[in-house]
Amino acid sequence: MKHNLQFDFIAEKAKNTLTIRREFLADRQLVWDCYTKAELLNQWFAPKPLTTKTKSMDFREGGLWHYAMVEPNGTEYWGLTEYLKIKPIDFYTALDAFSNAEGEINEDLPRAEWLVNFMDKDDNALVETIVTYKSLADLETVIQMGMEQGMIATLEKLDELLLILKK
Repeated sequence: MKHNLQFDFIAEKAKNTLTIRREFLADRQLVWDCYTKAELLNQWFAPKPLTTKTKSMDFREGGLWHYAMVEPNGTEYWGLTEYLKIKPIDFYTALDAFSNAEGEINEDLPRAEWLVNFMDKDDNALVETIVTYKSLADLETVIQMGMEQGMIATLEKLDELLLILKK
């Protein structure tokens, strides 16, 4: 059965932001756990056919998540997320950056601040992510890199994981 789950991907060039709203067939606590626990993130946080591996994760204010998205051929794309503010099952804010395997930030690629809100929508969870870039050029860079298609494919993997976890 195909569900018509809400999905919005809105680029606001005047504000250098992307707003991504996505509904999930699960309760807010379960979706929160999928976003905040390494063992669950590793199962969905990369578009197919890529996989995710966590090098380290400390989900607390001031903590870091250092991870790689890995292609089937072994090529790794590293990222570093610094958690700024956390209010469990409601929201968190983070600074996101491309990095290398040692956790050194790649200054040539855009950094962004993420505000990730978790809300109830009837029996489902709605996640609204607002990604703010320093400049319009940075926003346009990530759009050109395929951010929308990547988010669609990544969140579909989360849908699949939620179906398994709810059994």
